Amino acid sequence: MKGFTYILLCNDASYYTGSTKDLHLRLKQHHAGKGANHTKKRLPVQLVYYEEFQRIDEAFYREKQIQGWSRAKKEALIKSDINLLMELSNEKNRKKKF
Repeated sequence: MKGFTYILLCNDASYYTGSTKDLHLRLKQHHAGKGANHTKKRLPVQLVYYEEFQRIDEAFYREKQIQGWSRAKKEALIKSDINLLMELSNEKNRKKKF
């Protein structure tokens, strides 16, 4: 079963990252205030990014990966700025070594 990882921009300028089997339905739930606690307190929300996967477990894994990222890294992903995304990843890896 296919899966999706998505990022929403909330009314307070925060980002929410989630995963689902049905992106259209999940977005309707978020807009109706029936989504996650984070989003229902920050309506309206706007879909700013999504990825499609062949399996829902892959989407869930990607969701958890993105949730651990900095705001700057999420914004680079949203903008499809691969160079900045790589730079931010390398920067984080350099900090881990020290």
